[in-house]
Amino acid sequence: MIVEERDYRLVPGRLHEFISTYEKYGLDIQRRHLGGFLGYFITEIGELNHVVAWWSYESLADREARRTRMLADTEWNGYLGRVAGLIDIQSTRILKPVCFSPLPVRGRPTEMPS
Repeated sequence: MIVEERDYRLVPGRLHEFISTYEKYGLDIQRRHLGGFLGYFITEIGELNHVVAWWSYESLADREARRTRMLADTEWNGYLGRVAGLIDIQSTRILKPVCFSPLPVRGRPTEMPS
């Protein structure tokens, strides 16, 4: 299992517009294509105007296949048009849970024995 962390720094003053647009037009499309939705977060302390999304995948190949299908979806491209101009900078990281992470890792039970 891997976790993709996508961090969007938004244009100041546009955070709530971005979130409401995503909730209304983007989230269901991503859930349909990407599957493993782990969370969506905003910053409260530190560098503001950030949205962070976490998605889980079985592997990099799984991620690539799912994202390729989503990028070919006309509904997704329509959503991207709605948020054009709201994102200042985007970064993506791939995270791999370690053996004691509470997230389920393939081949290991979710609960660690005590």
